[in-house]
Amino acid sequence: MQKFSKSVPIKKQTVKFETCQQKEEVSFESSDPKFSIGPDGSLYAEQDVTNLTEPIQFMVTARDTRKCIATDVEVLITFPRQHQRSSSNGLRRQKRDWVIPPINVPENSRGPFPQVLVRIQSDQDKEIEIRYSITGAGADQPPNDIYIIDPVTGKMSVTKPLDREERASYHLRAHAVDINGNQMEPPIDLYIYVIDMNDNRPEFKNQVYNGSVAEVSKPGTSVMQVTAFDADDSTTANGLVHYRILSQTPHIPIPNMFTINGATGEISTIASGIDREKVSQYAIIVQATDMEGSLNFGLSNTATALISITDINDNPPDVILFCGFTFRDKDQPHTPNWNAVYRITGGDQMGHFAIRTDEITNDGRVVVVKPIDYERNNAFTLMVVVSNQAHLASGIPSSPSSSAAVAITVLDINEAPVFPSNPKIIRFEEGVPADTTLATFAALDPDRFIQQTIRYSKLTDPANWLKINRTNGRITTTAVLDRESPYMKKNVYEATFLAVDNGSPPATGTGTLQIYLIDVNDNVPVLVPQEALVCERSRHGYPVNITASDLDSEPNAGPYVFELPSYPSSARRNWTISRLNGNYAQLKLRIPYLEAGMYRVPILVSDSGNPPLSNTSVLKVKVCPCDENGDCTVIGAVTVAGLGTGAIITILICIIILLSMVLFFVVWVKRREKERQTKPLLIDPEDDVRDNILKYDEEGGGEEDQDYDLSQLQQPESLDHIMSKPAGVRRVDERPVILESQYPVRPTVPHPGDIGEFIIDGLRAADNDPTAPPYDSLLVFDYEGSGSTAGSVSSLGSSSSGEQDYDYLNDWGPRFKKLADLYGGGGED
Repeated sequence: MQKFSKSVPIKKQTVKFETCQQKEEVSFESSDPKFSIGPDGSLYAEQDVTNLTEPIQFMVTARDTRKCIATDVEVLITFPRQHQRSSSNGLRRQKRDWVIPPINVPENSRGPFPQVLVRIQSDQDKEIEIRYSITGAGADQPPNDIYIIDPVTGKMSVTKPLDREERASYHLRAHAVDINGNQMEPPIDLYIYVIDMNDNRPEFKNQVYNGSVAEVSKPGTSVMQVTAFDADDSTTANGLVHYRILSQTPHIPIPNMFTINGATGEISTIASGIDREKVSQYAIIVQATDMEGSLNFGLSNTATALISITDINDNPPDVILFCGFTFRDKDQPHTPNWNAVYRITGGDQMGHFAIRTDEITNDGRVVVVKPIDYERNNAFTLMVVVSNQAHLASGIPSSPSSSAAVAITVLDINEAPVFPSNPKIIRFEEGVPADTTLATFAALDPDRFIQQTIRYSKLTDPANWLKINRTNGRITTTAVLDRESPYMKKNVYEATFLAVDNGSPPATGTGTLQIYLIDVNDNVPVLVPQEALVCERSRHGYPVNITASDLDSEPNAGPYVFELPSYPSSARRNWTISRLNGNYAQLKLRIPYLEAGMYRVPILVSDSGNPPLSNTSVLKVKVCPCDENGDCTVIGAVTVAGLGTGAIITILICIIILLSMVLFFVVWVKRREKERQTKPLLIDPEDDVRDNILKYDEEGGGEEDQDYDLSQLQQPESLDHIMSKPAGVRRVDERPVILESQYPVRPTVPHPGDIGEFIIDGLRAADNDPTAPPYDSLLVFDYEGSGSTAGSVSSLGSSSSGEQDYDYLNDWGPRFKKLADLYGGGGED
């Protein structure tokens, strides 16, 4: 980089300088609009600079004919000082200004450091000893100590390489003071600009870009845009990025199907012939180079652009008839451009058929959607057209659809007989007697080309009122038809019948017969309600509302007529009926007072039939005394129930006796409970069987067992027979003859308070009694005689060889259950 400092006169003058590319044709550009550079390198002032006194600094760029950067030149223009006259027309020297022009420092400088940038000097440094200092970011503020200044000479230096991408400029302030710290010059601003160097490669935002373009797109169709960023100064060539395509994969139909805008990175088509059915995706390597794309001086980086080819409907469908319609379409599957739409355009005027499309294979299947009658049409020829859901793209020379003819043959089967009128509705008055012919319910055989016989039978007949002739379908009654039957639904009786032909296999048809029964007046009206309650005095209470129910329907039911019969005479003497409307009337007392009791009031009810039917119903009226509100009193209700005074008194006495017994029982239970709480005994004294020896009479032995001494089994009255035996001759199983222990004597009537003490004393005596059983000796039993039919016990021998069946022990009863469990194997282990 060369610097030129020339003095420029006031008017237009030129200054020439040499460039590093003199051998080439060079053009120049100035960064300051006040100056321009001619083709020969002359510098021209475009404005009046007569009054300018401060230095001007700007950049000049020289380019060769290839638009490659040759060099950047920094130009500094200074203007000579002019002497001005004083107000007294005298001449005096003007003080030199305390001014420092902007300082430009290239980034990434290799030093050596510190590197002197500029010298600051005051006009007074020759007369006074001046000390210089700088302040601001980069000096005494973060980032500190990048710039330093010699306080004596005023030389300011940079201490390390600068990075424009970290910080592009610095603003410092220079100070001049004397040795006492007095300010000798006002602070001046120092502007330091970091000159950019091409030290950063372009970086793509993504390493892989995805875009798409429709097939058959015209040249010039925009596809996508890639973007790279260069950290260098974008106002210079260092940060200006240029794009180019390095490669395209695959090279079908040609290697250069796409182009890219070098400045914007927009990718577009450049050739025709994009076909998704041949290539569904292209991979393009894009290169971004700074220095406006200079391969000699610029830095580069690459990214991949994947371009998917989207499908359009440029292939019409093709259909193959084979067990249905097999579909072929070269467009992308499962898209509107591939999905098939089948239409039947001829041969099916009645709409018997439709075509269902398989969503997976796109094949079509002809299905029957409306029953086909062989007797009417035994063959069809369908014209089928298939197209896509999406319209065929414009400019495609092919037809948008494909067509095929389908021949369908109908096979005959045995059809079920058909009832022409189904359901068949007939109308009759109710009361039709049995064996009455109602109608002939015959069916027709659709198989006109086959002679077959039809037989009839009954399927459902809820009331069993009907029967059908097996051969001709004539229906007759078997009982009287009653409209009021529970089997009637809205005056209609419904029955179903079967018609079966003799085809192979037989076919069955079902017909429904509905009999509408017209109502006749055959049911008398019935009074509602059957019972009522009336006060004995007519001024109290309310009248009784009465109506009637009739199983018949209008006009054979209401309105009703309510009357009191002439017999018995008490009916009209005591009661009166007044009409409310067509279906309701009121019954009330005619006389002021009627004795309480139960009355049976006959009422004659007539319906509106032609002729009308009448019925005398009895209304049970309970007449009772009432309170002021017209409600029947309790005594009155009892009286109405038919009980006299004596009966009422008897009932009251029984109630009192029952309550007294309940009270007595409660008191007795309470007292009994209190006594139990004061006694520690668990049982009553009369139920106490403790210390009692029960003696039972013995029965003699059997006929064969009468020769043994039963006295051995009896309780001895004394021990004399034992004590009289000689010494040493004594049964070892007898009780030892020694002085017995003294057991406490139980009182005749034990007192509840000492029963615990009595038990403890008895237990203590038993523990200290050596004669108390059980005796620790071998028990020896006397001989019981001979001649027993049971035989010797020794006959119950055992053998280790073989197994013996002991299951018969289960039949000997509960006493032998343990033996049965041990030997018979019937019990659980």
